[in-house]
Amino acid sequence: MKKQKSIDKHQLKDGLQSDIKAKLMEMKSQLKEEDEKRQKREKAEQIRKKKEIEKNKSFEELLNESQMDWHQYK
Repeated sequence: MKKQKSIDKHQLKDGLQSDIKAKLMEMKSQLKEEDEKRQKREKAEQIRKKKEIEKNKSFEELLNESQMDWHQYK
């Protein structure tokens, strides 16, 4: 039974025409490129948002986030 399934799969793969295989491989590469571009755009957008948030912080927020002990300088 299992041998029959593997033979059927092998025959299906071999039965595809070479131009169809080429089209599928091209589509696969295009989808991969689009996905990479989308991920780069999303990462750039996240970086831009972080910078915008950081830029809009008040002095008090920046002071509270600082690791330095500001009480020493009073």
